[in-house]
Amino acid sequence: MVDERDCVVAQLPRAEVHGRGLLHRAVHVLVFDTAGQLFLQKRSMLKDQCPGLWGTSAAGHLDAGESYDSAAVREFAEELGLRPPPLERLFKLPASRHTGWEFVWVYRCRCDGPFQLNRMEIDEGRWFDLRSLQVQMEREPAQFTPSTRHVWREYRERYG
Repeated sequence: MVDERDCVVAQLPRAEVHGRGLLHRAVHVLVFDTAGQLFLQKRSMLKDQCPGLWGTSAAGHLDAGESYDSAAVREFAEELGLRPPPLERLFKLPASRHTGWEFVWVYRCRCDGPFQLNRMEIDEGRWFDLRSLQVQMEREPAQFTPSTRHVWREYRERYG
């Protein structure tokens, strides 16, 4: 748990942090292939938050005492089953309802896979052409997690 300046103030169980809408930290990684497509994961139906919705390539909360950078590397490896290529730190989003009250650092990398998806977390993964992805997000936003829509909107505004 963090304060409004993203300074750690306590360590609480994930369920309590989410249940009470407390500020906390997370990372999102956007993985692009050499053709410029974006890999997205469909969250497992076993997830307590946004089951069955499309999410960023890899994402997750920071563990106690963990840095944003190390969390991004860990989440990539845990969810996609590979040691990540160098991750580029892009931008930080403030905690808000759009991010689920998470301060979020967004990263990007280039990687063609193949991935070994963590089946406890991910039901499927797919490469999306960026134009098709944008159309699908506009037509069917409820298929994507709120944080993924927010990250993607910010990414497009900053990087086209």
